Amino acid sequence: MFNKETEYALRGLVYIQLQNSAGKRPGIVEIAQKIDAPHFYTAKILQRLVKQGFIESQKGKGGGFYFDTKKPDLSLKQLIVASQGENIFSGCGFGLKHCDDNNPCPLHDKYALIRDALIKLVTEESVQSLARDTMRDGKMFSPRLR
Repeated sequence: MFNKETEYALRGLVYIQLQNSAGKRPGIVEIAQKIDAPHFYTAKILQRLVKQGFIESQKGKGGGFYFDTKKPDLSLKQLIVASQGENIFSGCGFGLKHCDDNNPCPLHDKYALIRDALIKLVTEESVQSLARDTMRDGKMFSPRLR
């Protein structure tokens, strides 16, 4: 459903939050390895997220990536929109350019329910809530994230 950039960004940010909660600031090599993503692509994604103000980075000893605890939690919707735009929340499930209530595709009404549920999910969940759930329940979507 999400493109690779969004998947890597999401996994990377959850890993960063998990490490920040343990008092650590992970570096790019560690993050890429733990989320099973290409090193240079992960670096490019995370640097873009730093420029967008979603996370912070610090160079040198004790450096790495971290969340500014003074900022509000980062909703999944904000992350998705930043990495792949808003079309996922408004596009046609059948892939048509001109699909709406007046000119619906065969999936229009059923896909609208899925799209609405997705919007609700990504608006209510944040990177931080996923990390908290991971720490509290021991649920892991990848054994490498700890």
